[in-house]
Amino acid sequence: MKNALLLVLPVALLAQPEFPRPNKDAVMSMEDYNPKPGLVVEEHPVKRAKYPFIDVHNHQRGDMNKAALDKLVKDMDGLNLQVMVNLSGGYGDRLKKAVDNMKGNYPKRFVIFANLNFEDMEAPDYSDTVAKQLEQDIKNGAQGLKFFKNFGMDLRIKGERIKIDDPRFDKAFEICAKYKVPVLIHTAEPRQFFQPWDKDNERWLELKQFPSRYRPPDKYPTWETLMSELYSRVGRHPRTTFVNAHLGWLGGDLGQLGKLMDKYPNMLGEVGAILAELGRQPRTARAFFTKYQNRVLFGKDIWETSEYFTYFRVFETGDEYFDYYRKRHAFWKMYGMDLPDDVLKKLYYKNALRIIPGIDASQFPN
Repeated sequence: MKNALLLVLPVALLAQPEFPRPNKDAVMSMEDYNPKPGLVVEEHPVKRAKYPFIDVHNHQRGDMNKAALDKLVKDMDGLNLQVMVNLSGGYGDRLKKAVDNMKGNYPKRFVIFANLNFEDMEAPDYSDTVAKQLEQDIKNGAQGLKFFKNFGMDLRIKGERIKIDDPRFDKAFEICAKYKVPVLIHTAEPRQFFQPWDKDNERWLELKQFPSRYRPPDKYPTWETLMSELYSRVGRHPRTTFVNAHLGWLGGDLGQLGKLMDKYPNMLGEVGAILAELGRQPRTARAFFTKYQNRVLFGKDIWETSEYFTYFRVFETGDEYFDYYRKRHAFWKMYGMDLPDDVLKKLYYKNALRIIPGIDASQFPN
């Protein structure tokens, strides 16, 4: 009997039907592959925030006309966005005009942050000049200071990179401490943009679509170098309040971010452009937001009203397995953090009210 089985089995295996192979029309790229899940779960889409909120990370033209401002405020009302922080205020006359225009038309709805003038950095009195300009900008209505990612990555003098902790900017940071206005600082980009661009890189698709975002080591410092300079800067100014834009690109390593929060009590973070990281680890993220509930602010960055809906859904619901709004940032699904109301209020507006001077708190619930 054993011998008979040995003879029959190979024949049976050979008799198995061949499975159809995909033809050339069935071949697709990673960009095209978008399967419809068979999973059926409850859905609770959110198109308006549960509480009025402050977006601390936005960019608008300060010289937009009245019609454009009216349209912007109408769109903000639809989201329950009560106060928008425009980080692109500039300096000098441009800053003053932005304040006069945006706050002149809507006194309670906008906050303008100044930016530094990086011209003439070789001048011996540059440190004093840039600090005095910032002081005047604050007197002219600026409620904070914003640094863009070029600070540290691209800013150079005669080919030499200007480091984030360059001492010629010390006086400007101390001006922020003097007037108790925060510094929202964007340092570097996602860590994966600095890593080898290969099959193991989680941002491969984004780099394929936008190759200029890759940061090769022969042209840029390492991600770790930039971050080391940032925290050197934060530690040098303990009386200055820093808002680490994009959670310092550590949304995918909240344990490390927590250690930095513990080390630098003058540093907060905001969630612009890193929701994809939070939405795939809802329990860990919820625990982090609960523990550091006084240290995280709401920010979005790119102004696109429909994209806010995903933020609301991640923060406010316990929904499972729903789409992010941009595949190149997340080819995975999102899960809701279902934040408690007291934590949600701090994220949406209470923390911003505490650190940004001059916002009318009567617009928000207790």
